[in-house]
Amino acid sequence: MNHSEIFKANAPKVVHETIDGEVVIVNLDKGDYYSLVKVGADIWEEIIKGTSKSNIIQKIIQCYDGDRQNIENTVNDFIARLQQEELITLDGTEDPKNLNIDSAPSTTNDNPEKLSFSPPTLEKYTDMEELLALDPIHEVNEVVGWPNVKVEA
Repeated sequence: MNHSEIFKANAPKVVHETIDGEVVIVNLDKGDYYSLVKVGADIWEEIIKGTSKSNIIQKIIQCYDGDRQNIENTVNDFIARLQQEELITLDGTEDPKNLNIDSAPSTTNDNPEKLSFSPPTLEKYTDMEELLALDPIHEVNEVVGWPNVKVEA
């Protein structure tokens, strides 16, 4: 397992936006829509910043209360799932001297301000037509524009 890996969004196939703490990702080639919240959104944010896998793990350990090994395994599995869904691609590796892998035992319970760790989930929606049907912008008069609803003749 290479902790020095750095990933990026699989652009231009993948577009993403963060709205009120939720990351919305669309794979334009497949037509799939994804949603990330909490830990998943935090991991995505770090990937977009160009943070190495090892430093993503360290940041999650610093922010969340949980077993260090469990967090590391879960983050690795989540990143692998993002790759499997073709949402991210490898962008290179970090210089080994910059890696921040701390093998010391975790003292995560000493910080009461940490949030409780729960494994990130990648919510996947495969029917974009249903989502677009919920969007009133797509039901407008093409000449007049939004917010004027199209009147069927």
